[in-house]
Amino acid sequence: MPGLIQSIERAAAVLRLLASGARKMGVGELATALDLPKGTVHGILRTLQHVGFVEQSPDTGKYQLGPALFHIGSSYLDGNELRTRALNWSDSLAGRSRESVRIGTLHEGQVLVVHHVFRPDNSSQVLEVGALLPAHASALGKVLLANDPVGELGEQPLARFTEATVTEPERLAEALEDVRRRGWAADLEELVEGEVSLAAPIRDRRTVTVGAIGVSGPVERLCDSAGEPRTDLVSYVREAARAISRELGAIPW
Repeated sequence: MPGLIQSIERAAAVLRLLASGARKMGVGELATALDLPKGTVHGILRTLQHVGFVEQSPDTGKYQLGPALFHIGSSYLDGNELRTRALNWSDSLAGRSRESVRIGTLHEGQVLVVHHVFRPDNSSQVLEVGALLPAHASALGKVLLANDPVGELGEQPLARFTEATVTEPERLAEALEDVRRRGWAADLEELVEGEVSLAAPIRDRRTVTVGAIGVSGPVERLCDSAGEPRTDLVSYVREAARAISRELGAIPW
C-alpha cells in the first residue's frame, strides 16, 4: 500500500492553520507554528496561491484562505442534509421576522455558518456562508455548546469582543444551563455592539442537536422597551427550529 504524501500533509496543515484564526499570517509565522523551514512553507504557499486556495495581501505580504477553497467548501455545504432540509423554513423565518437568518453547526469549537438568508429589504448585506463565529459570544454558539454532550469549556478566560461578552467559563456554564432549560439562546450585544441574535436547536431523528437556527439584527428591532428579546421573535425562531427538526425525523408527526 502506498505511503502518505508528505507534501500534501504539509499543505493541509498550512490550510488548517490559516482557517483556525481570523487574522492573516506571514511565511515566518506559519513556518514557526508548523516547525517547518521557511523555504518549504513559501513553496507550499506559492503553489496554493497558484490554484486559488490562498491569497496574499499586496499591502502586508501575509496570506489568507482564497476563494477557490471556499467554492470547494460550498459544494460540501450544498450537499449537507441540514442545509437542504432547512431551506424553506429559513426563508419563512426571514419573512416572518423581517431579519437575517443563519444556520450553524459546531466546527472545532466555533460556529460554522452553513446557510444565510438575507434580511428581506433592500439594504446592503454580506453573505456569511462559510464564516466562523465564536461559540461563546453568539446565540447560535450558545445553543450548540449547551447541547454538546462532549463539549468542554476549559478554565482559561474566553475572548472578549464587547463589554457584554461573557469571558469567564463559570458564568458561561451558568448561561448554558439556562439555555438548556428554556430551549433557546440570546446574544445581547456580546459579539457586536448594537447587535442582538436569537437561536434555537435543530435536532435529528436521534434527538441529537445537529445545528442551530437564529435571527440577528439591531438591538432596537430585536429587543423590547425593557431591553429583553422580543417574545414573538423567540417564538418564530423556536417554531422554525422545530419544523426543521421534524424534517430530520426528530419529531414523529
